[in-house]
Amino acid sequence: MKRNPLFCRGDLDGFFGLFVDNLVQFLTIINLWPLACGIFPGSPEYAELQSLMLRYVFPGAAVSLLIGNVFYAWQAHRVSQREGRDDVTALPYGINTPSLLVYIFFVIGPAYQGAIAAEMPVDEAVKLSWMLGIIACLGSGLIEFFGSFVAGTIRSLTPRAALLSTLAGIAVGFISMTFALQIFQRPLVAMLPTAVILVTYFAGVKFPLSLPGGFLAVMLGTLCAWFLVPLIPEVVSGPAMSFEAVEKGASLAGLYLPTFVGTEIAEFLAQPSQWVKYLSVIVPMGLFNVVGSLQNVESAEAAGDRYNTGLSLGVNGFGTILAALFGSCFPTTIYIGHPGWKGLGARSGYSTLNGLVVTVICLTGTISLIAALIPLEAGVAIVLWIGVIITAQAYQSTPDEHAPAVAIGLFPAIAAFGFTVTSGAFIVCGFGSNGAAPTLQGLLGDAPVLSGQTAQVNGFLLHGMIALERGYIFTCMILAAISVFLIERKFMTAAIWSLLAAVLTGLGFMHAYQVVGNTVDYLFAGVGPANDATAFRAFDIAIGYLLFAILFAVMGWWAESSEKSAETATEDRPGPGTQ
Repeated sequence: MKRNPLFCRGDLDGFFGLFVDNLVQFLTIINLWPLACGIFPGSPEYAELQSLMLRYVFPGAAVSLLIGNVFYAWQAHRVSQREGRDDVTALPYGINTPSLLVYIFFVIGPAYQGAIAAEMPVDEAVKLSWMLGIIACLGSGLIEFFGSFVAGTIRSLTPRAALLSTLAGIAVGFISMTFALQIFQRPLVAMLPTAVILVTYFAGVKFPLSLPGGFLAVMLGTLCAWFLVPLIPEVVSGPAMSFEAVEKGASLAGLYLPTFVGTEIAEFLAQPSQWVKYLSVIVPMGLFNVVGSLQNVESAEAAGDRYNTGLSLGVNGFGTILAALFGSCFPTTIYIGHPGWKGLGARSGYSTLNGLVVTVICLTGTISLIAALIPLEAGVAIVLWIGVIITAQAYQSTPDEHAPAVAIGLFPAIAAFGFTVTSGAFIVCGFGSNGAAPTLQGLLGDAPVLSGQTAQVNGFLLHGMIALERGYIFTCMILAAISVFLIERKFMTAAIWSLLAAVLTGLGFMHAYQVVGNTVDYLFAGVGPANDATAFRAFDIAIGYLLFAILFAVMGWWAESSEKSAETATEDRPGPGTQ
């Protein structure tokens, strides 16, 4: 009977793709955490924060990543054994990017700045912001874990097109586009590896000595970075690799074993005044993670690998809880891209290898050293390929008539990518002008719905973009689901989904927002906006969804009445030979 091998040739390619993805997350933590707190390299605060990351955050992340990756590899082996197949690909698993960004900028950063404003000593401020990050991670894990008990029901009620179109939108904007920009930012390092990936997976070419395409791409990109780039003037080639960065990364190496911080968490939870105000950030992110993981399990089944929904999401939540208990602030998740890794030929071994390697570099403090030796651009083409496959799957694995529903589900995710770029540009302009540049809040004014033509960014309506971006994971799924049921002429079901959209919008999980300066946050029902914030409750959009529901319900009633009238007319029509 066939079963997955412990390790196969395609697992090496899969490992490089997943490892690059995880390495990006760690480097993002290293770079953005100090930025969000206003801490600069060389300062005592930076040294304190760097020490905390090495001693607690990265080892804590290693615990969750090792257990999660090994579990999903074991799960793939079980499915392989049960179904007698040797082509089962494990679910990819790693640190959740959206949660990472949100928790850094809306929990950790504000907590640190508030503590410093209250004249708290630097070391205590760093510890306070870290503990709040841990609470955010723990809360997300609990929501993910308990959400796993209802995830199967949600999945059974949601059309496949609605689940996959959300992933396709994320793949286009946040995976493929992001890494495509990196390729053309450093073409001398990234374009040859990209060509290798295209030849390997588009043309199906096998390289001499059976070298895996992903491995060869990373090696060639690294060689280009170290040996080709220095031969060309810097104004053409861009920055060269730095031996100084290698030495600096090596200086941080050591042994950093995981430390259980459950006692500290319990003591901190006993002070609800410190953390309750951050629930408005933690709860929606936890719910988004549940839905996102659910969509990724559906994506795996569409690619041919069927996994137990509840168990897959439960272990995901358990891994996040473990991360928090050992000092990490960042939830883990089932990654988008299973069909891409399957297309690479990866099976189970890539997941195990990723867990082991990431654990080693986290426990030895060599993350910065690895990044200094191997440029990220050498491996981004692998992740770009995965984004392409996810997008293609959304159309290939759904009925042809549902293609318009997949397309309409892309829009909110694309708006989210556009807003990420736009808000980043405003933030950079603010730093560069010492606050003199216009802000998002300034353009929107006191009433965003009245901003009209005054709040345009290169032709894009700013208010509409933010409203569509808020809660985009829910919006993508709901708009695509409504479209599917309309295509199938199930008007009443479309009306029910519209009512769900109205409720989520009214509660603030979709479309509603508040903005202070260039910082945009959610605005939930029953929660007042921050001081001096411009607030948008999205009541008009909720009413719009109610109008959706009314129209669809009326159309359903009318269609049913028309069908009954047609049936009655057919029954009353005289048959052949009657007078």
